[in-house]
Amino acid sequence: MAKKKPTFAQAQLQLQLYELRREPRLRLAREWFLENYFGETLEETGKLTPPGSEHSAFARMVTTYWDQACALLNYGLLHENLFFETTGEFFAVWERLRPIVPELRKRYGNPSFYQHMEKAGKRYEAWLTKRSPGWAEQSRKYWEQIRAAKAAKTS
Repeated sequence: MAKKKPTFAQAQLQLQLYELRREPRLRLAREWFLENYFGETLEETGKLTPPGSEHSAFARMVTTYWDQACALLNYGLLHENLFFETTGEFFAVWERLRPIVPELRKRYGNPSFYQHMEKAGKRYEAWLTKRSPGWAEQSRKYWEQIRAAKAAKTS
């Protein structure tokens, strides 16, 4: 469990992570990912992010950034409450990956693929549910509406 008050080092590290998120290419990748990355299977996501494409690079940038940030959280280098209170984007990324992670782990023979986001995502969902019951269901419905609207535009 997180200490009541973040240390100066934890606050500095969180600010450094925020500064990295402002890097122009990562910002563009994050925008693309959140607006376009909807897939329930590896086949669907593979069509969105073909190997060698800019979209593949974007997806890797976003997912590895957030998995690394969550690793810092899971190892106690970031203050959990501060991270959760100010950084919900990782959960939206995790929710987009969640359906395909079992397939990814099997395909690449790596049972710990995206484990840091998964662990942090589970804690975040429990943490926020205590504060705002029903938020997860509302969020998932909203994301499904975005997915459906995106699918309708492309068909």
